[in-house]
Amino acid sequence: MLLSPKYRFLFVHIAKTGGTSVRAALEGLRWRDPWYYPMFLCSRFSHLSGHRIATKLPRHAKVVAAKELLPRAYFDSLFKFAFVRNPWDLQVSSFHHIRRERPQYLGGHETFEGFLRWKLDPERPYQYHIDTSITLQTDYLIDLGGAVVVDFIGRYEHLHADFATVCERIGIRTPALPHERQARDRTRDYRSYYSDETAELVARQFARDIQMLDYRFDP
Repeated sequence: MLLSPKYRFLFVHIAKTGGTSVRAALEGLRWRDPWYYPMFLCSRFSHLSGHRIATKLPRHAKVVAAKELLPRAYFDSLFKFAFVRNPWDLQVSSFHHIRRERPQYLGGHETFEGFLRWKLDPERPYQYHIDTSITLQTDYLIDLGGAVVVDFIGRYEHLHADFATVCERIGIRTPALPHERQARDRTRDYRSYYSDETAELVARQFARDIQMLDYRFDP
């Protein structure tokens, strides 16, 4: 999550949706924000003292955390946005990311199908790097009452165009959007990774995302 008091925006960072690139493009704004320095100092003091005061929200915090912690009028005044991704494509991206950067979390599964079945097994012990990518994307967008409280939902499928819209709303010139963590070890068409059965597994697991965000297995 990235909060900018000067530019009055809150970026809700959902894993594997291009958020690392968006964050990298916007982080330079921090140095122009006079609030960044006192916020950073407060964050460090709260960390060192062990008394957390929510001056820094976690990278993958849900929007409800900001809504509950920030003053209501201030939260309402922020331009709140996030990016989402086709759930079937997201799972392929997650598999390759873990295999490339954290292979110890594959659970001994070398194939996408074996890893996916294990990943979605409700009896599997929790592991942050795995479970972050199977949390419903819509969970990041809603408040405690289930209402969507972000102002703009961009899509990974047209990341550059939607990022330009974000920058226009923020009131800044659109910076270059780097392609962070670019995968070079996967087939571009995610559909080739699935059988009918594993495609249905994802459809059941992410049914609410698929319905609310209007995604389909076949674009």
